[in-house]
Amino acid sequence: MDKSGFVKLSFVAFGLILVSFVILGFSRLVLPYRTARVLAAPTTLLAFGLICYLLVRATLSKLGVAAIRE
Repeated sequence: MDKSGFVKLSFVAFGLILVSFVILGFSRLVLPYRTARVLAAPTTLLAFGLICYLLVRATLSKLGVAAIRE
């Protein structure tokens, strides 16, 4: 993975977080809160998984195990 790919994945994770908030907010207008959370959960979990991957990847790069190329 190169640095530009890492940054793109970071923006994707941030975008997924924003999308989950938008889904939660708009679905709360017409649905109960619990149902709105269920609808927003997949994007939230996907964003969380992507952030965990990026954290592990950055840690491995910092330790010198798997470098992120230029």
